Amino acid sequence: MSRPPLPPPSQTGPVGVAGLFAAQLGREWVASLRTLAETLNPLVFLFLAVTLFALGVGGDAEALANQAGAILWVLVLLATLLTLEALFRRDYDDGTLEQLVLLGKPAFVPILAKLAVQWALSGLAMTVLAPAVGMLLFLPAEVLGLTMLTLLAGSPALTLLGAVAAALTVGLRRGGVLLALLALPLFVPTLIFGAGAISLAMAGVDVTGQLYWLLAISVLALTVAPFAVIAALRISLE
Repeated sequence: MSRPPLPPPSQTGPVGVAGLFAAQLGREWVASLRTLAETLNPLVFLFLAVTLFALGVGGDAEALANQAGAILWVLVLLATLLTLEALFRRDYDDGTLEQLVLLGKPAFVPILAKLAVQWALSGLAMTVLAPAVGMLLFLPAEVLGLTMLTLLAGSPALTLLGAVAAALTVGLRRGGVLLALLALPLFVPTLIFGAGAISLAMAGVDVTGQLYWLLAISVLALTVAPFAVIAALRISLE
């Protein structure tokens, strides 16, 4: 299936940069809708895995609720990991990735648009579905809102940091294991603060600090990751 055409190189100035971002954003949305089944895979995986956890503990509500934060965040992490290998793969295979890196001025703008769509279809979608997943794990109703906040604050870091690992392995035909080995250590701080915030909230402890840490990690990733992705892509394309 043909891909949407690449946006033209940016003109110097804010208008040109905004136009490049918007053009790439539209292209990524169209490409994602054309592969809707693949786009929905992480969400399907999340619900299937949660169901298996519920069946595995025999429907014990207390046992599930006690570990719900850790289970939810680990599954979100794994679902995000499923999306990473294909993040740059299609563009790499049809030759548009090289044009994307070379024609974008500045180069990080189209990459940032690509990552924004990736997060919207994975991290943001899982955040919206978090109450349904939380109910399957018997999370208390008063914690469901906080669960969504932790995902909203922390899931951008998963996409941004995972994209660096995806960029480094895009040139490898069987890079899935290496991708996981590179990405999982980067996910650990987000996992700790995200799962910990839910567990502490269930114990009645204030979790403002954990939310701030999740936001700080995501902001740091947003600052660094687009440039790291560009550098990694240039290495992979050489």
